[in-house]
Amino acid sequence: MAPKDSSSGTGGSDSRFFTTQKKGEMHELRLELHSTDRTTKVDAVKKVIASMTVGKDVSGLFTDVLNCVQTGNIELKKLVYLYLINYAKTQPELTLLAVNTFVKDANDPNPLIRALAVRTMGCIRVDRITEYLCEPLSRALRDEDPYVRKTAAVCVAKLYDIAPELVQERGFIETLHDLISDSNPSVVANGVAALSEISETSGRDVMKITASVLQKLLAALNECTEWGQVFILDSLAKYTPAEAREAEGIIERVTPRLQHANSAVVMSAVKVILSYMDIMGGANSTPGGGAHAESLRALARKLAPPLVTLLNSEPEIQYVALRNINLIVQKRPAILENEIKVFFCKYNDPIYVKMEKLEIIIKLVSERNVDQVLLELKEYATEVDVDFVRKSVSAIGRCAVKLDRAAERCIGVLLELIQTKVNYVVQESVIVIKDIFRRYPNRYESIIATLCDNLDTLDEPQAKASMIWIIGEYAERIDNADELLDTFLETFEEEDPAVQLQLLTATVKCFLKNPEETQDMVQRVLDLATEESDNPDLRDRGFIYWRLLSTDPEAAKLVVLGDKPVIEDDTFRLEPNLLNVLVGQIATLSSIYHKPPEAFVVRAKRGPVGDGGDDHLGVGDVGEEIEEGDEEDDDEDYEDETDVDGKGGAGGGGADLLDMGGLAVTGGAAAATAGGGGMGDLFGAAPAASPEPEARMSKVCAPEKSGGIELWAGFRRGPGGSVRMELDVRNVASSV
Repeated sequence: MAPKDSSSGTGGSDSRFFTTQKKGEMHELRLELHSTDRTTKVDAVKKVIASMTVGKDVSGLFTDVLNCVQTGNIELKKLVYLYLINYAKTQPELTLLAVNTFVKDANDPNPLIRALAVRTMGCIRVDRITEYLCEPLSRALRDEDPYVRKTAAVCVAKLYDIAPELVQERGFIETLHDLISDSNPSVVANGVAALSEISETSGRDVMKITASVLQKLLAALNECTEWGQVFILDSLAKYTPAEAREAEGIIERVTPRLQHANSAVVMSAVKVILSYMDIMGGANSTPGGGAHAESLRALARKLAPPLVTLLNSEPEIQYVALRNINLIVQKRPAILENEIKVFFCKYNDPIYVKMEKLEIIIKLVSERNVDQVLLELKEYATEVDVDFVRKSVSAIGRCAVKLDRAAERCIGVLLELIQTKVNYVVQESVIVIKDIFRRYPNRYESIIATLCDNLDTLDEPQAKASMIWIIGEYAERIDNADELLDTFLETFEEEDPAVQLQLLTATVKCFLKNPEETQDMVQRVLDLATEESDNPDLRDRGFIYWRLLSTDPEAAKLVVLGDKPVIEDDTFRLEPNLLNVLVGQIATLSSIYHKPPEAFVVRAKRGPVGDGGDDHLGVGDVGEEIEEGDEEDDDEDYEDETDVDGKGGAGGGGADLLDMGGLAVTGGAAAATAGGGGMGDLFGAAPAASPEPEARMSKVCAPEKSGGIELWAGFRRGPGGSVRMELDVRNVASSV
């Protein structure tokens, strides 16, 4: 039997439309689009869609493709509508020619065509199309077919993004509330999704869950699709039950979702249960107290298995699950306190999964399981991946800092690792031992001799700085402390700034503890720091020490050798308020980034395309729409202190990421163009003189973070369209 030609027929052979285009094909396509043969016309439109998909401009065929919309063939109609959606922005006038077809299709006997027409009109962001959309959309929301109703529900959310006033006037939001009582669960889910989207866009609670609405949502939860369940569960997570008994009843209805095959449904159910557990027994209450203590213990037992099951998925899903579990463990450690073994790393785990598992292991470690954890971490320290080994050694040190009674065992493991003489293991061990010394001063200094024996292996700045700190801090217990420091001083000028700063401080400490033998050394270090170095931090610290030592040595002792605060355990480092926000965002990007949505999402409201084809949101609109920004966000320390906290504008416009105080990004270029200048105006040609606006100052650094120094900064437009930054430094710690 001859093999079947893959290019013949229509089934499964659409890849042939993506073959290389040949010259003159636009003319051939135009002829085929006007063909009377239905198959030829469908193939021609498929070729046009294929060219559009690969990035080729086929807007020249707009009128020819538009003529094909008058057809009863649903396949051809879908293709034409797809083409219209893509090119409506660049051809808004021609798109209006299809309005009559849209309106006609919205009354078609076939529910698929009715839904297709409403969906397409909602996706085309053209003013006049929006005007014609209202009547068909109003009918579709009350259509007898549930497929049309659920499509129309989503279309309302799209219309709100384009014209919110129109949605309010036509009462579409009230209609969406009616859809929540629909007999079809898919319609209910889409109604909830649309209302949730409108709530996020408008910043108002338009969902308004009442007791009757709540029961309808819970009833639809068991019957709708998995993504519908996610929408309903997310809405339930935002609902606040009136009392603990109501919360317990909702949890009982939601708990079966924990066994769902879709991980998104599982995580959304976990989010609902965690939110309601706060109402039942307090945010971080431990089982054993309160009227609902037994219920909380039972819920904790039920939450553990589905979370553990997620770790048997693909690595990417594992990572997302681990990031969410990281938050859950910080909120309620009791849920997974007996499941620490499932977080032990497997040999074939990707590095990003291993790193996240280590974080959770540290959070779950306790005096009951620390021996088991230390054996595991010691095994990890012999792996071949350097980053993973470093993280494992660091984890041992963090266990020591967290658990007082286990600190000695942790140090024993670290000493065993130092004996391996593996360079990066030794260096990481020195770094974490320094933290242990700071956590438990005057308890484990007997191991300093072992550290000094490995001095020659240190070549990384952080390891060197840690070792130098240990030598300076315990100089009176090290016989040859000055000689050890002298070996580092030989390469002082080539060292990293962090090492230089530690060397300076350690040398001064040695001098204050043993002035007779280290006077020449401290003189040499101070000369290097103040005369040879161009690092302002090093130079300033050198001058401070020099003046302290020369004017009042006793005061120098109080300053340099004074008692230092003991470092704290940072295992649960998220602030409670931020943690509550992130737990409420479980199963979203916030729970992966460990940042609130406003820290990385900029909501820019896109207006419809006008008749001229111009998008209403330009670059310059960003600065014009946002006139007032949040000036003080200093109280929120996110997990990563280097993050930029971008706030979205309340008016729906793009955020002012540079906090330029209402300064339009394109203001300079626009001014130059208005002045009649050419390209030269953009590069320094001065426009007509005008008074310079004052910069709106915002606090960028609080005094608590900078030792009493408060920093204010702002941007303003300068001459020639330039942008200038003003900086105001205030010493709030001084009475002067």
